[in-house]
Formats: sequence, C-alpha cells, structure tokens
Amino acid sequence: MSDTTTANISDKHKLLGLDHLRALAITYVLLFHYQLFEHPEWVNKVGGFGWTGVDLFFVLSGFLIAGQLFNTIKKGKAIDMREFFAKRFFRIIPPYLMVLLLYTAIPLLREREHMAPLWKYLSFTLNFGLDLKTTGTFTHAWSLCVEEQFYLILPLTFWLLNHFKAGKTAIYILAGLFVAGFMIRYAGWHYFLAPHIAEDDFGATWHRIIYYPTYNRLDGLLIGVSIAGAYTFYPRVKEIVNRYNHLLMLLGLVILVAAYFVCTPEDSLAATIWGFPLVSLGYGLILAAIVCPSNFLYRRQSAITTQLATLSYSIYLSHKLVIHLTQNLLQKTGIDKNSNLMMLCCLLSTIACALILRYAIEIPSLRVRDKLLNRWRYSKKHVAVEIA
Repeated sequence: MSDTTTANISDKHKLLGLDHLRALAITYVLLFHYQLFEHPEWVNKVGGFGWTGVDLFFVLSGFLIAGQLFNTIKKGKAIDMREFFAKRFFRIIPPYLMVLLLYTAIPLLREREHMAPLWKYLSFTLNFGLDLKTTGTFTHAWSLCVEEQFYLILPLTFWLLNHFKAGKTAIYILAGLFVAGFMIRYAGWHYFLAPHIAEDDFGATWHRIIYYPTYNRLDGLLIGVSIAGAYTFYPRVKEIVNRYNHLLMLLGLVILVAAYFVCTPEDSLAATIWGFPLVSLGYGLILAAIVCPSNFLYRRQSAITTQLATLSYSIYLSHKLVIHLTQNLLQKTGIDKNSNLMMLCCLLSTIACALILRYAIEIPSLRVRDKLLNRWRYSKKHVAVEIA
C-alpha cells in the first residue's frame, strides 16, 4: 500500500487501471476500520469484508515492485540496491515517522489506550506478537511491517538468483513458498490455536498467531510477483489473458465471493487455511485482467479514483487518528457518533489530513529522493565516461 504509486512503468494506461484498484483497496480498508469506532449500522454489512483491502494492497505491491526488478533483469542490467532502497526509504519512512511522532507525542490522538513499544514501530516488527488485548493504537502499521520486510528480502533474493544464474528455478521457489504458507498456517492452528478455541479472547489470539505474522501473509505478495514475472518473461501469457480478460475478471469476482463465505467467520479453520490464498487469487486475477489493453478499465480515468489512489498511503497511515479525533470533537457539538453525518465528517477530515500529509511531507521527501538519485546517476555516468 505504501509504494504502489511509485512504480516506473512505461505504459501509463496500466497505472490508470491500477488506480481503480488502489482506490477500492483504501475505501474498503476505511470502511472496515470505521467499525472500530461508533458507526451507522449499515457499515457492518458493507465493510465486514474490508479487511481484504490490505490483501489487495499486497497483490499490488508484489506486482509493481517485482515488475520493476524483473524489467531490470530482462534488460540484462544489475539491480542497483542503493537506488532501490533509497526509493523505498524516501517514499515510505518520512510520512510514517510523522504519524508515529504524533501518536507518541500527543496521547490524546491515540484511538485506544496503549501503543506497542516504540522500537517495534521503528524496526517494523510490530506484526510479530501483536496482541490486541494489550495494544490498540496504530496497530494497522502491521501491514507496513509486512511490506517493509518484503522490500528487504525481494531484491536480495533476485540478486542471488541472478548471481547464481538460477533462471526458471525462481518459479519453483515461488510455488514452494505458496505451498509452505498452507502448511505453516495449519501448523499454527493445530499446535497454537486449537488449545485456546474455547477462550473468550480467541479472536485476539487468532490475530496474533495467524493474521499478523509475515510468514502467514505472503499469498498476496507472491501472487503479485508471479503475475509480474509471467507478463515480463512470457509475453504469450499476457496475450492470452488480454484476449479473455473479462472472463478472468469474472472468475476473480467469483473467487472473492467464495472467499467471503469461506472467511465467515474470519477466525475459523477453513478461513485460516484457505482464506488468504483465495482472497489473494481473486484480487490477483482481477489485477491481471485490468492491466490488459483490451480491458474496459485500462484507459478509463476517474478524478475520484485517481485522487484516492494518490492519497492512499497518507490515508492509510492517519485515518484512525483522524476518525478518533473528529468524533470526539464533533460529539461536543451535538452530532451523534453513530450518524451518517458524523461518518461523512470523519471521511472528509481524513481526506483533508491526507492532503496535508502528502503536500507537507510526502512530496518534499520525494523531491529530495529525486535530487539524490539524479546526483548518483550523474556520478555513475561521469565515472563511466572517465573509464571509457
């Protein structure tokens, strides 16, 4: 979710299609998290499946980040680790640290009583051992931890595969990791969850053991990486998908409907084993279809989805803080916290705060990044000229 707006993709129409998916993802996450506050009753029906918005972000991240690396490898170039990590750092860290500073310095802004230890947020390890019984503030940073760990491991893996000329061996590694996810989740359920199934706080235990850890949540990222690899190295695959893209989108929707029933209730054995892969596969098929030129959304631009996609990272970081603060302030004016009016005010204030965060922090940090990258590229080019 944090880096899906910065991919260097040559075909701009592809980004237009993905903007719709980013807008869907952040809207779904907002509706889901709004249930944690006072809310209109209808939000439960619409936003109950909204936790899958994070999985859609994972699919997008896997596709876009891996796509950049695959394109570099296809051109026969070495992956520039310094440039890769600099891009990630300046895109992700400054806004994240700003929100973390607000949470830490102003306890009034916290949506729940307790934060995790600060080092867990700074080291991006919050998602390991995250217990909802003792931690209730800025817990949505768990997904950023998954992505940061992914950004660390993926380019190093690519570098190793390229260094050892592994080639198509990567396909087996992806398949092995995907299958391992089923096995790890089953083991987690059997050995760590089953003894607690009758306890009142089973839901919090399920989240701590199954929902948050990275090794249980690789499905979306792996599917995104797989689509990027197939489209980069096997053009024939994209030709076939392009021909039948609308059927593929329909299949993706059918799988998501099936996933909804499998994941109800969310903390069941069936949801634990099959839920994440089904959700990721459904979104993955839709993504694979939407980036095809013959798809009806490929060239369709919307000012609303474009703006939501642009603000998605800032919205994700700050939305709980803003909703909490807005409800507490506007309740004093007599607006019911459970009303649609309150929800509208919360959503508008969330967008306003995201705009401030983007223009005050995100864009300046991206300008610094661009200057630094240009300096590095100039130095590299200058050295190459001198050697020649």
